[in-house]
Amino acid sequence: MKQADLKSGQQNKDDCALRICLMTYRGNPTCGGQGVYIQYLSRALKELGHEVDVLSGPPYPELDEGIALYKIPGLDLYNPEHLFKVTNIRDLSSLINQFEFLSMCSGGFPEPFTFGFRAHRHLCRGRNGYDIIHDNQSLSYGLLGIAASGYPTVATIHHPITVDRDAEIGAAEGWLRRMKARRRYAFLTMQKRVSRRISHIITVSNCSRADIGREFRIPAERFRVVPNGINLDCFYPLNGIKRADDQILVTNSADTPLKGLRYLLEAVAEIRRERKIRLVVIGKPKTDGVIQRLVAELSLGDTVRFTGRIPHEEFARHYAEATMAVIPSLYEGFGMPAGEAMACGVPVISTSGGALPEVVGDAGILVPPADKSALREAILALLNDPERRRRLGEAGLARVKNSLTWRHAAQKTVEVYREAMDAHRRL
Repeated sequence: MKQADLKSGQQNKDDCALRICLMTYRGNPTCGGQGVYIQYLSRALKELGHEVDVLSGPPYPELDEGIALYKIPGLDLYNPEHLFKVTNIRDLSSLINQFEFLSMCSGGFPEPFTFGFRAHRHLCRGRNGYDIIHDNQSLSYGLLGIAASGYPTVATIHHPITVDRDAEIGAAEGWLRRMKARRRYAFLTMQKRVSRRISHIITVSNCSRADIGREFRIPAERFRVVPNGINLDCFYPLNGIKRADDQILVTNSADTPLKGLRYLLEAVAEIRRERKIRLVVIGKPKTDGVIQRLVAELSLGDTVRFTGRIPHEEFARHYAEATMAVIPSLYEGFGMPAGEAMACGVPVISTSGGALPEVVGDAGILVPPADKSALREAILALLNDPERRRRLGEAGLARVKNSLTWRHAAQKTVEVYREAMDAHRRL
């Protein structure tokens, strides 16, 4: 065959549409990043011309028209409307449901394991003609079964969950709470074992690649870095809304120690002694939790406002009203809130925890994690410099448009798919 024909054949192979199955053990579209990742990645893959199906456990993601959702039923024990309850005794008729329930009763988190088992069973009922199976951080034993049944597989690991575990254990008060935290993260043993047997792993930053490789003992050559995208349909500058001169915005899972909200609250408490300041937290603290008690202890009740959960449509308005956005996290595998703020043209102050410097770059101010004094100085500096706020806002928006879109993420993800498929064919 002529060289030109070989090149043409390769090009045709690379351009052909794929049948893709995305898997996520939970797809909550309003809390956490898993549902967001699945929603926007599936949309971008479809816009590139690929056929996409999604397998998800409850709560289920919101998907665009033309993307099939296969609901993998579970006991949904972590639904806040009926937390830890079995709604129907017949739900315990199967062994996997019994395992899920008993594991929850003993303080475990069984969802990744049970979802993987159910997804494997679903896929083995008949060949679906998928070119690639893409798992979103369930990393369950069922994924190994899916791979063994003949499907090329790829897995996304956003960041090492060991970081969350260690932060939670470190913040726990008393031996009993520390023991409960260790039990809740027992699924990590499974995820480490499974991830070591996956040949192609997508992660979202160079920092995550290094940390996951170290924590999970995975060789660096198995990783492919594909940064997340930012949804520019939800996050964009709004014209006609005047920015406040003294309003800080933070998007935060308030009581999660890793998110570092306590350090921002302490910084705000000090700033308030010098000048007027307001803090809006897009999130909700636990009743009588650590953050709620800290707000009372620092007498910040008239300074801090928690919005609770809000629709995506309202995010842009909140960012448009803010003087700046602050990301106080101790660690982020990527740092979606930073990218979303930048997409709205808001100047950003961020810690240097984890991958945040990769997202923010030179388009924001970086401070060390867990350093309330550094946060205080950076916030005061921006409050007193409107011109610098304008420059940083413009730089952040340009950075997102140039390198942090979901289309860009989808294109790089497809490259990983084709690489994994080629490797599978050579087996």
